[in-house]
Amino acid sequence: MLNQKLPELVCPAGSLPALKNAIDNGADTVYFGYRNDTNARNFAGLNFDAKAMAEGIRYAHNHGRHVLLAINTFPQPGRLADWHRAVDGAADLGVDAVIIADVALLDYASRRHPNLRLHLSVQGSATNYEAVNFAHREFGVKRAVLPRVLTLAQVEHVIKNTPIEIEVFGFGSLCVMNEGRCWLSSYATGESPNTVGACSPAKYVKWEKSPGSMSTRLNGVLIDRFGDDEPAGYPTLCKGRFEVNGETYYALEEPTSLNVLELLPEIARIGVSAIKVEGRQRSPTYVTQVTRTLRAALDALAREGERFSVKPAWHAELAKVSEGTQATLGAYNRPWR
Repeated sequence: MLNQKLPELVCPAGSLPALKNAIDNGADTVYFGYRNDTNARNFAGLNFDAKAMAEGIRYAHNHGRHVLLAINTFPQPGRLADWHRAVDGAADLGVDAVIIADVALLDYASRRHPNLRLHLSVQGSATNYEAVNFAHREFGVKRAVLPRVLTLAQVEHVIKNTPIEIEVFGFGSLCVMNEGRCWLSSYATGESPNTVGACSPAKYVKWEKSPGSMSTRLNGVLIDRFGDDEPAGYPTLCKGRFEVNGETYYALEEPTSLNVLELLPEIARIGVSAIKVEGRQRSPTYVTQVTRTLRAALDALAREGERFSVKPAWHAELAKVSEGTQATLGAYNRPWR
C-alpha cells in the first residue's frame, strides 16, 4: 500500500457534459470558467453561464466532489469591475475555490471574501517557493499550480519550502513557455491568453485548402502546411513548422502531450497535492478517456505501492487523445539543469 497521500485528480470541464463525464469517471475535482474574458480558455461555444455553473456545482457536490472556478486572466484597464463581479459570483455560487492569476484580484478576493478559498493559477508564473509563499502570506492562498517548466527535483524543492498545497500538470497539451509570460499570440494577433482569454483566438484562425495540402494561418501568418495524409492541427505559434536556415521543422515545440503515468510514484512521494489535466477546450470524450485512465492508475498506485507498474492499455488509451499522437515527460525529466 502507498504510504503517501494520493494526489487529488483535477479534471477540466469546458461544458456541462464534460463536467459530468469527469465526475462519473473518477475526478476528485473539476475546474471550469465563465463564458467571458475572465477565463483563459474563452473559446466560442464553450464554458458556463450562471445557470450551467449552478447545475454543475450541484452535480459535483451531490457526488462528494469539489469544483474550482478559473478566473485566470488579468483585468484590463477600465474593466476591473468585470473581474470583481466574477469573483463575487464565484462566492455566491458556492464553488470550493477560485483559481486566480492576478495579484490585484487576489487582494480583492481575500479582502472581500475572506472565507473563499484561493488558488494561485499557473498563469501567475510562480516558479519558486518565494513567489508561492508571497501569495500565501499576503492573500492566504491555499494552493499553487506550478508552470510546466520545472523538473521534479525543482517541484520537490518548492514543496519542501512552502506550507501550501502544490498542484502540477499531469496530462494534456504541453506549454514550453512559462505560463503567464508568453507573448507569441500577442506578437501575431495583438491579443493573448492573459488579456482576451485564448491563445491564438479563433477569429484570427484560417484554414486554406489547396491540391495536396492544407495551410493554417494565424492573423495571416503561415503557421503550418499539412499534407493530405496529415491531420491539420490548430494554428498556435509555438507548435508551428517554420523555415530556419533552410530547414523546415518544429522550431519551438512539437505537437505532443504531457503524460506522467510512469512518474506517478515519484509525484506521490515528493508530496504533490494534486495532478491537473489540461483541456477545457477539449471534448467530453477526451475528458472521459483521460479521467478514467488516470483514475485507474492512481487507484492502482494506492493498492500496489512499490509494485506499481504502468499498464500498456493505459498508454494506449491516452495515446488516442494525445496531441500529435505523441507523449512526453516534458520538463519533469529534463536531463539538463
